[in-house]
Amino acid sequence: MNDRYDAIVIGVGGMGSATAAHLADRGADVLGLERYDIPHDYGSSHGITRMIRLAYAEHPAYVPLLRRAYDLWEALEAEHDRQLLYRTGSVDAGPAGGPLVEGSKRSCEEHDLEYEPLSSAELTDRYPGYQLPEEYEAVYQPDGGYLVPEQCIVASVDQAHRAGATIRARERVVDWRPTRDGVRVETDHDTYEADRLVITAGAWAARFVDALEAVAVPERQVLAWLQPREPDRFRPDRFPVWNLQVPEGRFYGFPIHDVPGFKIGRYNHREKTVDPDAFEREPTQEDERLLRSFAERYFPEGAGPTMRLQTCLFTNTPDDHFVLDTLPDHPQVAVGAGFSGHGFKFASVIGEILADLALEGETDHPIEMFSLDRF
Repeated sequence: MNDRYDAIVIGVGGMGSATAAHLADRGADVLGLERYDIPHDYGSSHGITRMIRLAYAEHPAYVPLLRRAYDLWEALEAEHDRQLLYRTGSVDAGPAGGPLVEGSKRSCEEHDLEYEPLSSAELTDRYPGYQLPEEYEAVYQPDGGYLVPEQCIVASVDQAHRAGATIRARERVVDWRPTRDGVRVETDHDTYEADRLVITAGAWAARFVDALEAVAVPERQVLAWLQPREPDRFRPDRFPVWNLQVPEGRFYGFPIHDVPGFKIGRYNHREKTVDPDAFEREPTQEDERLLRSFAERYFPEGAGPTMRLQTCLFTNTPDDHFVLDTLPDHPQVAVGAGFSGHGFKFASVIGEILADLALEGETDHPIEMFSLDRF
């Protein structure tokens, strides 16, 4: 054993990088351990663009966390040399009276968010890239947009470094165990001790927390970037980020950014749970057909040649809500897991929450619905 730290963070992706930065900013001596590169494309914190939105159909309780997340992303961006947050507005659309549209309205109304209901025709008139069925309706919220996840991670790690944290990439954690005065973490390089441990290991979280085995389940996800036939309709200033509920499922997408195509995905893509160390990482023609057939029907002007396909991982809980808690038998261990395909936008505030849990054992943020014992 070479070192002892105040806190060790296992997994330095979106959540772990933010946690390491918050811990280090508070004066903690922090070690972050990442089995891959920083950043990398093996987990859930990549993909060029990741959505952020205040109109949150998943549950109104997320909105206070989102407000804080926006503040923290803006503060992080102010210290970084590249833009992290792009505001395009957000659109939630689907059949009138459906759960996505109504849930989005509910979150806006409960939290007094500015929003605008639009008919399909009104949406197309304002943003011609949208050509949805005429009976659909939409909720437009002006604060939505996207983050650039790889740069967000770089910015958080830079912040952690400036505050004195040690981050080690290409060092895989083999195991951890509690000790009389903290924890001991074994890697394929060395052994370390700390007073506190934070586990933000994404799809691998259940490898380190037995209670997550049936709670945080990895799922294969695929994204597509398609070249629009009229690219100007799909630029960030003319094409808000969107969620769309259709008979084929719930889909989401982004304007053109860095890749010459607009990005689309289907939540729970083909509903395939996987071993994160052994699954089909290369997208297939079947993956492409699923996403292309959707685009041809609902975004026909965007369904040009494929520019890019990429896999990533969701880690889903049974109720699609997060796990943010300390372990009941080991209160010196905090866990952030099960972000269920909609977590990255929260990474800035989740880092703050996990730092609270690690150092204080509690947080002022409203996280009651994310307790581990609800399962």
